Amino acid sequence: MYRKIRQRLTASGMEEGEAKAIALLLLEKVCGMSVAEVLTGKPCDERDREQLESMAARIAQGEPVQYVLGETEFCGMTMHVEPGVLIPRKETEELVEWVVTSQEEQPLRVLDIGTGSGCIAIALAKRLTNAHVEAWDISEEALAIAKENAERNHEHVEFQRVDVMEESTLPFQDRFHLIVSNPPYICEEEAAEMEANVLHHEPRLALFVPNDDPLKFYRRIGMLGTQMLEDGGMLFFEINRRFGKEVAALLSGMGYRDVVLRKDAFGNDRMVKAIKGTGIRY
Repeated sequence: MYRKIRQRLTASGMEEGEAKAIALLLLEKVCGMSVAEVLTGKPCDERDREQLESMAARIAQGEPVQYVLGETEFCGMTMHVEPGVLIPRKETEELVEWVVTSQEEQPLRVLDIGTGSGCIAIALAKRLTNAHVEAWDISEEALAIAKENAERNHEHVEFQRVDVMEESTLPFQDRFHLIVSNPPYICEEEAAEMEANVLHHEPRLALFVPNDDPLKFYRRIGMLGTQMLEDGGMLFFEINRRFGKEVAALLSGMGYRDVVLRKDAFGNDRMVKAIKGTGIRY
């Protein structure tokens, strides 16, 4: 089966190294086999063979392996994913780490805007044990997946359906010490450059912004932060690498201070941090 899966994937154009890794992953997840068991030829039963062949066929046709398996790893946790939510990326793990290392040891109120699978909110609830975490999304499907992920990882997050672009849906009763967001940021004109497995399978609602207004969500969430953050509260964004300086300038123009643009592990502008107000934090 290991050889068969590899051959099926490489025949679809996948590189040999990636095909090997996916074949081993499928055998681990479906059959519970270690690498040693796979390479020494331990047999798997017929039902597992059928499932493995079906999964390999879906991956060969371009479906992301995370959707085929129904899960992915994020910040040491297993997250359920399906086409209603984006697949969490390593760059977003870097954002979570930056958020965590920027916080002081005191009670926090945290808001994740556009939570998707819930990965950021749940990771922050896990790492910031002194925090009350809320998370918003416009998609009921995404919120159902996020709630499942919170339960799966035994973390409490308060989820709400909120459209940040629609004033009437906003619950303004709370103020926060920290707002974090990985909003849609890919311009529609960039679609031609994207990998097919992303473009054809991940939700467009969570990916794209208009070509003529690439900063629409940063502008809106930045404005909300001026109202909803405590003085000295922090705002964190994951960003399109093309617009790092523009996002930083936007936030500075809104009155945020100590705006920092940070690169990801690949050397791309990927994250921005800003602080509200001029006073001492909290």
